Amino acid sequence: MAKSISYRDAGVDIDQADRAVGSIRKMARATFTKGVLTEIGSFGGCFALPKMRQPVLVSSVDGVGTKLKIAFAAGRHDTIGEDLVNHCVNDIAVQGAKPLFFLDYLATGKLDANIAVAIVSGIARGCRANGCALIGGETAEMPGMYADGEYDIAGTIVGAVEKSRILTGAKVRTGDILLALPSTGLHTNGYSLARKLLFEVAGMTINSLLPGTKTVLADELLKVHRSYLNALTTLVDITSIVGAAHITGGGITDNLPRTLPSGMAAAIKTSSWEVPPLFQLLRSIGQVPEDDWRRTFNLGVGMIVVIPRRKSDAALGALRRAGEKPWVIGEVIRQRRGRSRVEYS
Repeated sequence: MAKSISYRDAGVDIDQADRAVGSIRKMARATFTKGVLTEIGSFGGCFALPKMRQPVLVSSVDGVGTKLKIAFAAGRHDTIGEDLVNHCVNDIAVQGAKPLFFLDYLATGKLDANIAVAIVSGIARGCRANGCALIGGETAEMPGMYADGEYDIAGTIVGAVEKSRILTGAKVRTGDILLALPSTGLHTNGYSLARKLLFEVAGMTINSLLPGTKTVLADELLKVHRSYLNALTTLVDITSIVGAAHITGGGITDNLPRTLPSGMAAAIKTSSWEVPPLFQLLRSIGQVPEDDWRRTFNLGVGMIVVIPRRKSDAALGALRRAGEKPWVIGEVIRQRRGRSRVEYS
């Protein structure tokens, strides 16, 4: 008689998935806001739009790149989900939107319920902190698709903004002031180069100390990609912001022009801030060319906002009262023929 073969024999453990989903459902429900209309487990998540005169939905989807490799090596999975949420929140917040709901996707070769719960705990924490409901997601177990102990995560966020308050950059003018807000480290970009430099070239390990500090490299590299929602909301509320750029992959060089109208550029004062030690170390290890360094890493700048000059003092004051540490990083100028849209001096 032929041997009976189950789904588990093919590498998929439904019982393990059920255990994970039970815990995930509780964490997701703790993020629910009054707009949520369906329970976790529905085929689709339903959300009632907030009352607005002309609501515009703003959406984004992203992952966390090879920062996952650091989580695998360190065996720490409870913050990577928070990175994911905050990255997505920032991407819609720069257009003036406030997050409404979030959906996550977790894929792995062999599901470990404990790891899955740890990942989603970070997602849920990020959602709660940003007032965003985790209304659904997908956990996919796909034997043979991923190396043992590895997984991938992605997230989709949907937010809303009044049509009249969308930040498009259209109101940016030459002479406007550029205010910077600090990053908390690499955030979620540049990890492929950082891993090559730190581990292959310099021969360091995840447990090495960051030179000149008492910080273990794992702690430094897993610092959570912070949310700038509160800072941007503060500026929107006092109507002193005309544009914003989330400084992610591409650095200031590629991201700041995305909020500047055609024909305009940014003059950045590199002496206005001190680049954190980790970024300086990375450059020195690989003798990384300056242009490449600036386009790979955020260099300690996670967000840049554009403020009309006459409102810059009020904006700085409002941000400081909100607990931020902003600084003037430059100004908007006319783009000069043959010159980059971001000029460093």
